[in-house]
Amino acid sequence: MKKVRVVIWNEFVHEREEGAAGDYIRTVYPAGIHACLAEKLAAADLEIRTATLDEPGQGLPEPVLDETDVLVWWGHCAHDRVDDSLVDRVQQRILAGMGLVVLHSGHYSKIFRRMMGTGCRLRWREIGEKERLWVVDPSHPVAAGVPETFTLPHTEMYGEPFDLPDDGKIVFLSWYEGGNVVRSGVAFRRGAGKIFYFAPGHETFPIYRDANILRVIGNAVRWAAGTILPPRVTPQPEPSERVATENPLKELDTKELHNRKQGR
Repeated sequence: MKKVRVVIWNEFVHEREEGAAGDYIRTVYPAGIHACLAEKLAAADLEIRTATLDEPGQGLPEPVLDETDVLVWWGHCAHDRVDDSLVDRVQQRILAGMGLVVLHSGHYSKIFRRMMGTGCRLRWREIGEKERLWVVDPSHPVAAGVPETFTLPHTEMYGEPFDLPDDGKIVFLSWYEGGNVVRSGVAFRRGAGKIFYFAPGHETFPIYRDANILRVIGNAVRWAAGTILPPRVTPQPEPSERVATENPLKELDTKELHNRKQGR
């Protein structure tokens, strides 16, 4: 059985902060959110590795990215530190078929906003209120084995309006104790790649230890895994059938034809 090659990327900043806030976060995720997810998602069909912002190549040098089937992304306070050149490479990899699972505050990451083509802004409130999730599309693979509804006792509220494009497939919807709602689990396709955004999760709450949350993320990883397409090496292929039509531009050289196509 071929394993799905998964990289769990985490900026790994909050977990190493000095002071009371960092000390508390380390009680929730002692080795970092990425390490917790890697441990909890471990399965026979997944080959999991972790990556962080401060590693060489910001955790995703070309050899690593080229061997990734699904990239799981968690970021919050260091979005601006991610190099645009890395975003370019991840985007091209997604368009070629790599899956992307974006968690919680990763909605505002450079790569998610790039792939959505929108600002991806939403409302938020951090007072530790209850969240109730509902499965909107029980037929979707990401919802497999997940209860129709379940709760998280304490969470950060993410609320509508959520600036997402209209082509997303809503799989989960969340209601919060304070009255807000949000599209909390949405699936997209970009090129040959699949993208799933999942809102629950915060560095100060043990949400990534909840069995239902872990099932959703595991399902999302398996759903997003696809076939990576080889680079297109023949942008100007020869005709596959005989062309008898007389070309009115045959007297023009190749360079001039190219310039016309580019509108020069």
